[in-house]
Amino acid sequence: MWDWIVNILFEILRLIQSFAVDWGLSIVILVLIVRLLLTPLMIKSTKSTARMQVLQPKLQEIQDRYADDPQRMNEEMQKFYSENKFSPLGGCLPLLIQMPILIALFTLLSNLQNYFEGTSFSFFNILPDLTATPAGTMAEGITAALPYLISLVLFAVLTLIPQLYMSRNQTGAQASTMRTTSVVMAVMMLFIGWGLPAGVLLYYDVSTAWQVVQQIFITQRVMEKAKADEEERLKNAPIEVDVVRRERKARPHKKH
Repeated sequence: MWDWIVNILFEILRLIQSFAVDWGLSIVILVLIVRLLLTPLMIKSTKSTARMQVLQPKLQEIQDRYADDPQRMNEEMQKFYSENKFSPLGGCLPLLIQMPILIALFTLLSNLQNYFEGTSFSFFNILPDLTATPAGTMAEGITAALPYLISLVLFAVLTLIPQLYMSRNQTGAQASTMRTTSVVMAVMMLFIGWGLPAGVLLYYDVSTAWQVVQQIFITQRVMEKAKADEEERLKNAPIEVDVVRRERKARPHKKH
């Protein structure tokens, strides 16, 4: 299903490899290219998430008010979305767009030896074989497996950090639930990564490290500004309505 995206990424990786020489470095460069291309989607998703957090108390009020009348609740929520020009899927859509790219990357990096036959894949001898898995290298002894195990641990830890960082924007039980979920997810990543090729782990390690830096220096600022803009808009909204009403009253009525 994703073959055409895999083929595009294959051609990009082959082009990068023609001047990068090292396969691990080629994957790192591919990460940077993909992340840069997806940055506008990330910013859009962040703004949508920020707006949702600002509007959440009002949405909760509607849900509580019409808890016994689901149909009326849906009508009022749709009306609220329309009045505020907001789509609840706004934060999810960019993520859905990214999924085919991530699946295609996983397919390509999991089958490097099939796309580039007769080639040895390494990352500056730090990871001697990017097609090997942490589970597979354990048979060669702990010394040989150590770089792969470090890559695996980074896979889990770097999955945890962005989630914990995001929990800073939550409060109370919601923040506690998010932190617990993040830890569970990190543990799951250890099990998932145990059988993943090192090339895939390298991609996700670098990609998630990029995400952490992006969150600290870009995402948080974008979210704070989007929240401030939305709060200001909501604050001025009643004033704008009153102005319109006064203007309508001040207009001379036409005689029939």
